[in-house]
Amino acid sequence: MSKPASVLFVCLGNICRSPTAEGVFRKLVEQAGLQDHILIDSCGTSNWHIGKGPDLRSQEAAGKRGVDISTLKARQFTEKDLDAFNYVVVMDRQNLADVKDIWHQNGGTTPALFLEYGRSELAEVPDPYFGGEDGFEHVLDLIEDAGADLLRTIQESMA
Repeated sequence: MSKPASVLFVCLGNICRSPTAEGVFRKLVEQAGLQDHILIDSCGTSNWHIGKGPDLRSQEAAGKRGVDISTLKARQFTEKDLDAFNYVVVMDRQNLADVKDIWHQNGGTTPALFLEYGRSELAEVPDPYFGGEDGFEHVLDLIEDAGADLLRTIQESMA
């Protein structure tokens, strides 16, 4: 393990998709025994929910899969994140555009869509906030798939 890795998951409010991704990815990293080698965080592009925990529906859906995200607190993305993390993965095109605006001004890690990893034919992780319970399950399926591929990519880069 030569190079430590750091991953930042980004969505809009940091209460559904990105904290779910943080929790799922943390579990994958722990299962791989790499928790001391990969830093993981999440944030949102908006300031709507700063300091609040994840949506209860996200917590419940993640909990059914053995992932506890109840202690996470929302924070807002800053330009410093582009220097602090070597993987900045964003859930959808609009938030990617917002992060890229900051990246164009400040440089740092090039942000990418999260679903560029994994096997999904979708480009974006849909926001389950205004949908039903099945939306949270769908988000978890997408995150588990893309997260496993992201972890493989990181492991290859660390070898």
